[in-house]
Amino acid sequence: MLTLDKVFNASNVLKEVIRPTSCINAPHVNPDCTTYLKTENLQVTGSFKVRGAYYKISQLSEEEKAHGVIACSAGNHAQGVALAAAKNGIKSIICLPDGAPISKVEATKSYGAEVCLVPGVYDDAYEEALRQRDEHGYTFIHPFDDENVIAGQGTIGLEILNDVTDADIIVVPVGGGGLISGVAFTVKQLKPQVKVYGVQAEGAPSMVESLAEDQIKCLESVHTIADGIKVKEPGEHTFEYCKQYVDKIVTVTDDEVSSAILHLIEKQKLIAEGAGAVSVAAVMFNKIPDLKGKKVVCLVSGGNIDVTILSRVIKRGLLKSGRSDTLTIQLEDKPGQLKGVSAIISDLGGNVVSIHHERASEDSDITDCLLRLVLETRNYDHIRDIRTALTKAGFKIVNK
Repeated sequence: MLTLDKVFNASNVLKEVIRPTSCINAPHVNPDCTTYLKTENLQVTGSFKVRGAYYKISQLSEEEKAHGVIACSAGNHAQGVALAAAKNGIKSIICLPDGAPISKVEATKSYGAEVCLVPGVYDDAYEEALRQRDEHGYTFIHPFDDENVIAGQGTIGLEILNDVTDADIIVVPVGGGGLISGVAFTVKQLKPQVKVYGVQAEGAPSMVESLAEDQIKCLESVHTIADGIKVKEPGEHTFEYCKQYVDKIVTVTDDEVSSAILHLIEKQKLIAEGAGAVSVAAVMFNKIPDLKGKKVVCLVSGGNIDVTILSRVIKRGLLKSGRSDTLTIQLEDKPGQLKGVSAIISDLGGNVVSIHHERASEDSDITDCLLRLVLETRNYDHIRDIRTALTKAGFKIVNK
């Protein structure tokens, strides 16, 4: 049974390994509410997962420890288990989906774990971990559907209530449900009036669909940049805790997640992975009910994003927030046309970062050419002003 005493015990055990993480004010996330960020992206191993993993391993019997531990993960639980096992002198084997970011794979190895890459997604890694457990007698450390793991994650709820004593709303990322189960259970025991909302990626809404149909659903496929919450099926325990203690779970798109990652970099100087930023995305894009005038804590659950993915996410975030625009303009092929376009963009403060001039096109007149420009812009209003000015000057924009 998950109890508040177990969460407090986990808090005491974890003092020897975790880093205290702050709730920092983030005034620009949404003007309608006062927003704080619980910065678990700055945690040891770069994620909250070390909490549940370490507490679970600390509660194993000596016989269970002697068998060694095995786990499956999209990356963050892997690092938590690897670190916890190393600190307890235990052998660890981690099954990761073969699409896990290289940075997470290498970080897991650096903590001393043996890594087994499994074709597919998290759920495929889970099946392989169970197979090896049965074959070799390892002790399995579930990433979310285990009450000691959930108790470890619940310590974040204690810290949030201690740091933001008058919080109205707590927003939590949801994959398999271990994090929100621990946080919601703890918060509702201590301050039942505080609302706890979950956030899933639109391309991996396993808990949303399960709650909607009042039974655990396994999705056929999942697709999202938020690899840490790319889970096909929630856990039995976590499903029940979410039913009982979570007020609502919403979804966000990958574009919204990209914008949130970019916002955290620019405004808060914080790096968050996709799964860690979904809570911020939900508040930024008003997915959470009744935000106006409230004190809201967004749990930024992790920061282990692969740098190659980060560069693509930033580009996508710039497009989503109106910070970048691509123009295709049909021009008469005569001198001075490019100068006229450049003058308008320059006068309005746009910055051209890429240019491509194409003379032949199947869809244009033989005397015309196409000019493709990528611009740095301030926002969508700025994009509209530039496009309007070009159209008024007689230039034909052929992309919307």
